[in-house]
Amino acid sequence: MLVNKKAPNFIANAVLPSNEIITNFNLEENINKKNTILFFWPLDFTFVCPSELIAFNNRYDEFCKRNINLIGVSIDSVYTHIAWKNTPIKNGGIGKIKFTMISDINKKIQRLYKIEHKTMKVALRATFLIDKRGIIRYQCVNDLPLGRNIDEIIRIIDAFKHHEKYKQVCPAQWNIGKKAINPSFKGIKKYFKENINDL
Repeated sequence: MLVNKKAPNFIANAVLPSNEIITNFNLEENINKKNTILFFWPLDFTFVCPSELIAFNNRYDEFCKRNINLIGVSIDSVYTHIAWKNTPIKNGGIGKIKFTMISDINKKIQRLYKIEHKTMKVALRATFLIDKRGIIRYQCVNDLPLGRNIDEIIRIIDAFKHHEKYKQVCPAQWNIGKKAINPSFKGIKKYFKENINDL
Protein backbone atom coordinates (compact mmCIF):
# COMPACT_ATOMS: atom_id res chain seq x y z
CA MET A 1 0.00 0.00 0.00
CA LEU A 2 1.51 3.32 -1.11
CA VAL A 3 -1.26 5.73 -0.08
CA ASN A 4 0.11 8.68 1.93
CA LYS A 5 3.64 7.92 0.75
CA LYS A 6 5.81 9.79 -1.73
CA ALA A 7 5.27 8.47 -5.25
CA PRO A 8 8.41 6.61 -6.31
CA ASN A 9 10.16 8.62 -8.99
CA PHE A 10 11.38 7.09 -12.24
CA ILE A 11 13.09 8.12 -15.46
CA ALA A 12 12.08 6.10 -18.50
CA ASN A 13 11.52 5.99 -22.24
CA ALA A 14 8.15 7.36 -23.28
CA VAL A 15 5.94 8.01 -26.28
CA LEU A 16 4.40 11.47 -26.31
CA PRO A 17 0.95 12.08 -27.83
CA SER A 18 2.69 13.26 -31.05
CA ASN A 19 4.45 9.84 -31.24
CA GLU A 20 7.77 11.51 -30.44
CA ILE A 21 9.98 9.18 -28.40
CA ILE A 22 11.87 10.61 -25.44
CA THR A 23 14.42 8.75 -23.33
CA ASN A 24 14.33 10.81 -20.15
CA PHE A 25 10.71 11.10 -19.00
CA ASN A 26 10.98 12.09 -15.33
CA LEU A 27 7.85 11.60 -13.23
CA GLU A 28 8.69 14.25 -10.62
CA GLU A 29 9.36 16.86 -13.28
CA ASN A 30 6.14 16.01 -15.10
CA ILE A 31 4.01 16.24 -11.97
CA ASN A 32 5.18 19.86 -11.75
CA LYS A 33 2.67 20.87 -9.06
CA LYS A 34 -0.27 19.24 -10.84
CA ASN A 35 -2.38 16.36 -9.60
CA THR A 36 -1.56 13.28 -11.65
CA ILE A 37 -3.21 10.00 -12.55
CA LEU A 38 -0.57 7.31 -13.10
CA PHE A 39 -2.02 4.04 -14.34
CA PHE A 40 -0.61 0.69 -15.37
CA TRP A 41 -1.86 -1.93 -17.79
CA PRO A 42 -0.38 -5.41 -18.36
CA LEU A 43 0.42 -5.58 -22.10
CA ASP A 44 -0.25 -3.89 -25.42
CA PHE A 45 -2.16 -5.84 -28.08
CA THR A 46 -4.24 -7.75 -25.54
CA PHE A 47 -7.97 -7.77 -24.77
CA VAL A 48 -9.16 -5.75 -21.76
CA CYS A 49 -6.25 -3.29 -22.11
CA PRO A 50 -7.33 -1.53 -25.34
CA SER A 51 -10.81 -0.96 -23.92
CA GLU A 52 -9.27 0.77 -20.90
CA LEU A 53 -6.90 3.00 -22.88
CA ILE A 54 -9.68 3.99 -25.27
CA ALA A 55 -11.96 4.76 -22.29
CA PHE A 56 -9.24 6.91 -20.69
CA ASN A 57 -8.68 8.64 -24.03
CA ASN A 58 -12.42 9.24 -24.58
CA ARG A 59 -12.45 11.12 -21.26
CA TYR A 60 -9.18 12.95 -21.81
CA ASP A 61 -10.93 16.33 -21.95
CA GLU A 62 -12.52 15.59 -18.55
CA PHE A 63 -9.06 15.04 -17.08
CA CYS A 64 -7.83 18.27 -18.71
CA LYS A 65 -10.78 20.23 -17.27
CA ARG A 66 -9.61 19.09 -13.84
CA ASN A 67 -5.98 20.04 -14.60
CA ILE A 68 -4.85 16.42 -14.27
CA ASN A 69 -1.73 14.89 -15.78
CA LEU A 70 -2.65 11.52 -17.29
CA ILE A 71 0.25 9.07 -17.68
CA GLY A 72 0.07 5.38 -18.62
CA VAL A 73 2.67 2.63 -18.14
CA SER A 74 3.21 -0.90 -19.43
CA ILE A 75 6.18 -3.18 -19.96
CA ASP A 76 6.06 -2.89 -23.75
CA SER A 77 8.70 -0.97 -25.72
CA VAL A 78 8.05 2.52 -27.06
CA TYR A 79 8.01 0.98 -30.55
CA THR A 80 5.25 -1.44 -29.56
CA HIS A 81 3.31 1.49 -28.06
CA ILE A 82 3.56 3.35 -31.38
CA ALA A 83 2.58 0.26 -33.37
CA TRP A 84 -0.47 -0.18 -31.12
CA LYS A 85 -1.44 3.48 -31.61
CA ASN A 86 -1.07 3.07 -35.37
CA THR A 87 -3.26 -0.05 -35.47
CA PRO A 88 -6.94 0.69 -36.27
CA ILE A 89 -9.28 0.22 -33.33
CA LYS A 90 -11.32 -2.30 -35.35
CA ASN A 91 -8.16 -4.43 -35.51
CA GLY A 92 -7.38 -4.26 -31.77
CA GLY A 93 -5.45 -1.00 -31.80
CA ILE A 94 -6.06 2.10 -29.70
CA GLY A 95 -5.90 4.98 -32.16
CA LYS A 96 -4.61 8.50 -31.49
CA ILE A 97 -3.99 8.42 -27.76
CA LYS A 98 -3.69 11.91 -26.25
CA PHE A 99 -1.61 11.03 -23.17
CA THR A 100 1.98 9.92 -22.61
CA MET A 101 2.72 6.19 -22.67
CA ILE A 102 5.72 5.01 -20.62
CA SER A 103 7.84 1.98 -21.47
CA ASP A 104 8.69 -0.11 -18.39
CA ILE A 105 10.51 -2.74 -20.43
CA ASN A 106 12.84 -3.66 -17.55
CA LYS A 107 9.85 -3.89 -15.15
CA LYS A 108 11.47 -1.61 -12.60
CA ILE A 109 8.52 0.80 -12.36
CA GLN A 110 5.88 -1.85 -11.71
CA ARG A 111 8.11 -3.25 -8.97
CA LEU A 112 8.65 0.22 -7.48
CA TYR A 113 4.87 0.57 -7.27
CA LYS A 114 4.47 -3.00 -5.96
CA ILE A 115 1.83 -4.01 -8.50
CA GLU A 116 3.58 -6.84 -10.37
CA HIS A 117 1.56 -10.00 -10.97
CA LYS A 118 3.14 -12.80 -8.95
CA THR A 119 3.49 -15.35 -11.75
CA MET A 120 2.95 -13.49 -15.04
CA LYS A 121 5.38 -10.65 -14.14
CA VAL A 122 3.23 -8.00 -15.80
CA ALA A 123 1.58 -5.04 -14.10
CA LEU A 124 -1.81 -5.46 -12.53
CA ARG A 125 -4.42 -2.86 -13.48
CA ALA A 126 -3.27 -0.26 -10.98
CA THR A 127 -4.32 3.38 -10.72
CA PHE A 128 -2.70 6.04 -8.52
CA LEU A 129 -3.79 9.60 -7.82
CA ILE A 130 -0.68 11.61 -6.98
CA ASP A 131 -1.14 15.09 -5.54
CA LYS A 132 0.77 18.27 -6.40
CA ARG A 133 3.42 17.49 -3.77
CA GLY A 134 4.03 14.01 -5.17
CA ILE A 135 2.09 12.18 -2.44
CA ILE A 136 -0.11 9.23 -3.41
CA ARG A 137 -3.67 9.94 -2.24
CA TYR A 138 -5.57 7.08 -3.93
CA GLN A 139 -4.60 3.61 -5.07
CA CYS A 140 -6.76 0.96 -6.74
CA VAL A 141 -5.50 -2.35 -8.14
CA ASN A 142 -7.58 -4.72 -10.25
CA ASP A 143 -6.68 -8.28 -11.18
CA LEU A 144 -6.03 -8.89 -14.88
CA PRO A 145 -9.59 -9.89 -16.00
CA LEU A 146 -11.25 -6.84 -14.41
CA GLY A 147 -11.34 -3.62 -16.42
CA ARG A 148 -11.48 -0.28 -14.62
CA ASN A 149 -14.39 2.15 -14.45
CA ILE A 150 -12.80 5.40 -15.65
CA ASP A 151 -15.80 7.43 -14.50
CA GLU A 152 -15.11 6.24 -10.95
CA ILE A 153 -11.54 7.52 -11.25
CA ILE A 154 -12.92 10.91 -12.31
CA ARG A 155 -15.31 10.82 -9.33
CA ILE A 156 -12.34 10.21 -7.01
CA ILE A 157 -10.52 13.19 -8.54
CA ASP A 158 -13.61 15.36 -8.00
CA ALA A 159 -13.85 14.22 -4.38
CA PHE A 160 -10.18 14.97 -3.78
CA LYS A 161 -10.44 18.41 -5.37
CA HIS A 162 -13.54 19.14 -3.23
CA HIS A 163 -11.57 18.17 -0.14
CA GLU A 164 -8.62 20.34 -1.21
CA LYS A 165 -10.86 23.36 -1.74
CA TYR A 166 -13.34 23.09 1.14
CA LYS A 167 -11.54 20.83 3.66
CA GLN A 168 -14.69 18.70 3.87
CA VAL A 169 -14.65 14.90 3.60
CA CYS A 170 -16.67 13.07 0.97
CA PRO A 171 -19.01 10.27 2.08
CA ALA A 172 -19.90 7.07 0.27
CA GLN A 173 -21.75 7.65 -3.02
CA TRP A 174 -20.57 11.27 -3.18
CA ASN A 175 -20.69 13.02 -6.55
CA ILE A 176 -20.41 16.67 -7.56
CA GLY A 177 -23.52 18.48 -6.39
CA LYS A 178 -24.04 16.23 -3.38
CA LYS A 179 -23.36 17.26 0.20
CA ALA A 180 -20.03 16.53 1.86
CA ILE A 181 -19.27 16.33 5.58
CA ASN A 182 -17.61 18.77 7.90
CA PRO A 183 -15.19 16.42 9.70
CA SER A 184 -16.60 16.62 13.22
CA PHE A 185 -19.25 14.83 15.29
CA LYS A 186 -21.56 17.77 14.68
CA GLY A 187 -20.85 17.56 10.95
CA ILE A 188 -21.61 13.84 10.64
CA LYS A 189 -24.83 14.20 12.66
CA LYS A 190 -25.96 17.02 10.38
CA TYR A 191 -25.05 15.01 7.29
CA PHE A 192 -27.01 11.93 8.41
CA LYS A 193 -30.00 14.02 9.41
CA GLU A 194 -30.22 15.71 6.00
CA ASN A 195 -28.73 13.19 3.56
CA ILE A 196 -29.19 9.63 4.85
CA ASN A 197 -31.22 8.71 1.76
CA ASP A 198 -28.24 9.47 -0.50
CA LEU A 199 -26.34 6.46 0.88
